[in-house]
Amino acid sequence: MPNGYEINDLAKEESWRMFRIIGELVEGFDNLSGIEPAVTIYGSARLRADDELYAQTEEIACRLGQMGFSIVTGGGPGVMEAANKGALRAGVASVGLNIELPEEQVCNSYATKSITFHHFFVRKVMLVKYAIAFVIIPGGLGTLDELTEVLTLMQTRKIRPFPVILFNSEYWNGFLDWLRNSSLAKGFISEDDLDLLMVCDRPAEVADAVQGWYVKHEFVGRKALRK
Repeated sequence: MPNGYEINDLAKEESWRMFRIIGELVEGFDNLSGIEPAVTIYGSARLRADDELYAQTEEIACRLGQMGFSIVTGGGPGVMEAANKGALRAGVASVGLNIELPEEQVCNSYATKSITFHHFFVRKVMLVKYAIAFVIIPGGLGTLDELTEVLTLMQTRKIRPFPVILFNSEYWNGFLDWLRNSSLAKGFISEDDLDLLMVCDRPAEVADAVQGWYVKHEFVGRKALRK
């Protein structure tokens, strides 16, 4: 059974943890203020630079950047590197939100603005907060986690509905079939939840979908798109 000293030490440790969390949030808000409008791009850190998907991701980010959107990624290699590279080519803010991991993940060299977080949930807040669209490139468990979290936030009205674009229909068709044939069939989700998703196969489609949605809504009045 813990004694009084151990309980006090634990309480102090938890108090300091709270301040560290607050500090990470403040750092994120201070450093990312003004990057709007931004598009967050998710996807696998394991994607190789010689993969066609790497070049397509770079093109997506570059096209969006040329339209005036900042690009936000998780800051690591693979899809994140490709997206930050495309943003750098377009001359817009190329944001990499890195995370401390047991096997250290170094922020890719194409991010012009980078922050390294200790807490995953603070990083997730920052990945979502400034985005007016989300592009989901094929990935693994982390990508699925980020996709379903974004959808849940929209489903529960914690954030307003923004475009959630799944890139590469061949990769995502199995997931979409499972949602329809299992989750929807059992009543665990609704048709409205599926309507939050859009599937694209060409970088130009992605850029046009984001721009079209942006122009249609009031964000265009807050910050004009660059031609």
